[in-house]
Amino acid sequence: MSVDRELDAAAITDPVLRSAYRNCRALNAQHGRTYYLATRLLSPGQRPAIHALYGFARWVDDIVDEVHDGRTTAERAAEVSRVDAALTDGLATGTSTDPVVAAVVDTTRRYGIPHDHFRAFMASMRMDLTVTDYPDYAALSRYVHGSAAVIGLQVLPVLGTCVPRAEAEPAAAALGVAFQLTNFLRDVGEDLDRGRVYLPADELAAFGVDRELLGWARRTGRSEPRIRRALAHQVARARAVYREAEPGLAMLARRSRPCVHTAYRLYGRILDLIERADYDIVSHRVVVSTRGRLAVALPAFAKAALGAVG
Repeated sequence: MSVDRELDAAAITDPVLRSAYRNCRALNAQHGRTYYLATRLLSPGQRPAIHALYGFARWVDDIVDEVHDGRTTAERAAEVSRVDAALTDGLATGTSTDPVVAAVVDTTRRYGIPHDHFRAFMASMRMDLTVTDYPDYAALSRYVHGSAAVIGLQVLPVLGTCVPRAEAEPAAAALGVAFQLTNFLRDVGEDLDRGRVYLPADELAAFGVDRELLGWARRTGRSEPRIRRALAHQVARARAVYREAEPGLAMLARRSRPCVHTAYRLYGRILDLIERADYDIVSHRVVVSTRGRLAVALPAFAKAALGAVG
């Protein structure tokens, strides 16, 4: 289905807003292959709002993550401040002229998304400008709340629930955290290249691992038993958070379940690949193949189609 038909289904008629939603859809498609594939399982009217929320998040995340693009930390901080000011003003007034923020503001208004979720997100994005590691899981959790848990809470009103929304919120937040923990493991090598470690330092130390050893593995491409054991511990935690989130799948509106279940399975498959690689992932990134993604997604498309008919 074309983007114009999705925007029509969502009753988005203003030309400026339609352009902003198109921008967000492009950002989501470019940077979030798993998320983007999963959104195809939503009803056409739901997709623009999800693209707005995920596209905006990816856009800001890229501002702080592209540390090799020639911009200084001060320049990236200034850009984050500019976006934050545009978002704050847009949420306060209900409108924005920014070509990306406008769609987020409109989605927030349409679905009554609490503004605090966006403030928490921007706070975590600012942390990425200065914080390069985390002493323990409690400290990491404060970052993850804003970078991931609130994303689950943002999209929940768009997805809809079959129970009171407050009942589904803990599981939605947990699923955002589970996805983020998976990303930390998948991207551990790339994050090292950016000078960051998103794994609790005290837990790494318990296995005899520190930043220097991780850097050695990244540079040499060699495996190290202590690192593998430390990463196995982190995979076990991520799986525990997935189990915490799983009951929330049945709390979603029927039409949204295939989408979220597909994302749940695809991200879980990343952990499977990490285990199959014997946790030797510092020097290379595991990726779910296109064939693997389709093997998960195609049955879900059939279920979604039946759900739409039913």
